[in-house]
Amino acid sequence: MLTVFARAFRVPELRRKLLFTLALIALFRLGQILPAPGVDVVAVRACVGSATGGLFDLAQMMSGGAMLQLSVFALGVMPYITASIVLQLLTVVVPRLEALRKEGSRGQARITQYTRYLTVALAVLNAGTVVALARTGRLLPGCPRPLLRDDGPLPVLVIVTTLVAGACLVMWLGELITERGIGNGMSLLMFTQVVAVFPGYVSKIFVLTPAGAVVMLAAGLFLVAAVVFVEQAQRRVPVQYAKRLVGRRMYGASSTYIPLKVNQAGIVPVIFTSSLLYLPTLAAPLLGGEAGGWIERNLAGGAHPLYMAAYALLIAAFAYFYVSITFNPAEVADNIRRYGGFVPGLRPGRPTAEYLAYVLTRLTAPGAAYLAVLALLPLVAFAILRDPGTQQNFPFGGTSVLIMVGVGLDTVKQIEAQLQQRNYEGFLR
Repeated sequence: MLTVFARAFRVPELRRKLLFTLALIALFRLGQILPAPGVDVVAVRACVGSATGGLFDLAQMMSGGAMLQLSVFALGVMPYITASIVLQLLTVVVPRLEALRKEGSRGQARITQYTRYLTVALAVLNAGTVVALARTGRLLPGCPRPLLRDDGPLPVLVIVTTLVAGACLVMWLGELITERGIGNGMSLLMFTQVVAVFPGYVSKIFVLTPAGAVVMLAAGLFLVAAVVFVEQAQRRVPVQYAKRLVGRRMYGASSTYIPLKVNQAGIVPVIFTSSLLYLPTLAAPLLGGEAGGWIERNLAGGAHPLYMAAYALLIAAFAYFYVSITFNPAEVADNIRRYGGFVPGLRPGRPTAEYLAYVLTRLTAPGAAYLAVLALLPLVAFAILRDPGTQQNFPFGGTSVLIMVGVGLDTVKQIEAQLQQRNYEGFLR
């Protein structure tokens, strides 16, 4: 493996991209450690270890441990990821966005600009919520000391402005990695956030139960292998192109295929469902009384059957919905017909579109079930074992494994493609 990495670093252009990406990732981690002005670092470090529960674990994992510590990059990549998902969903509803998506690079640039504006708006909302929770003591319940040195309007405004500026800087770093580095920048930053807290979880499990840590690591390796297998699985729909005359040149017949992945939706349904189900948890303290208590009993811990059922159903529903808006069978069939292609045994046009829709529906069913099972696996294990010490430090959740495996595979493929373009043996033998 070391010789493989050495081979990758021998390419001057690729070496510059890799070093540039690593430098920005290091800067990103520095911003996640650097505390925001006006935050009592001693109080935060003393109380952050006592925060348990699904909401706190999600916040720790998706922010690389930065949100509960109120660092400069406390919001991480979530405002940009949420804005991107919302813009993708709005393309189905807003005709203007659908027209921009079909305009090519120019339209995509406009959509990217809209995504940036929405990211800033979401960052303001998220930063205000986090600071308000820290100000009232609800960010880390049970902490005897206030997290802010001064909870006046001006210091609070400074902290909110710092968090929003940090989210904008994270967005800029992600775009720089995409343009000048390796792979999708925001995905790599999200991968960095998950990997950053992973060793801490494993070490805590090892301190609590060494034998249990060995069993959990073995189960985690098996789970990672299963995720890699499913993520690589695809259904290849064959497409053939007849001979055609372009200008004065005759192009011969060729055959290719349309790769339809089993998990066509990726990690988006799990992230969107997790965020949606944590909204009632955030609203529970505001509601109070019987309604707030019912939410905290049934929807806060993650071990209640009602929570598990809603989690699985929402993941399946969002998987179907996201696949339907990202893959249009009618548009794909029309592009195939326009370039003189056809699926063997089917007529171009509507029959091809109906066949693609049928295959996609059949593939999405096991893909949605796979996402639901993967996301419910740690919750079911927690409900059976009923071990709070293990539950709060469990590192092999469905979201974390999907992010690590998906981004890792995509990055390796991109490095492999760039090495093959330069007539090297490649990143993988």
